[in-house]
Amino acid sequence: MHPIEIPDLKEKVIEALKSVYDPEIPVDVYELGLIYDIKIFPINNVFVQMTLTSPNCPSAAELPAEVETKIKLIYGVNDVELELTFDPPYHQDMMSEAAKLELGFL
Repeated sequence: MHPIEIPDLKEKVIEALKSVYDPEIPVDVYELGLIYDIKIFPINNVFVQMTLTSPNCPSAAELPAEVETKIKLIYGVNDVELELTFDPPYHQDMMSEAAKLELGFL
């Protein structure tokens, strides 16, 4: 059986990312601005580039692993490659409006 392209896979990946929360902040990693890039390659291979709020983040090991696990749970995903980067360094301006509202920055 040949794998088939999953329609709207990028949107499904974003949904999965919105279920991963930084343990210290009540906002998901996507709204927090920790996801720098999402690419979908044939067939159903997902690449995610992400950062952490700081290189010394206490959840440095857990968050990327949880992101990878949640994406792999999407039906039909073939493989997940996750790249952790600190360039550019994370800044609060990267948060979505919703995250800023949630955290009282607006």
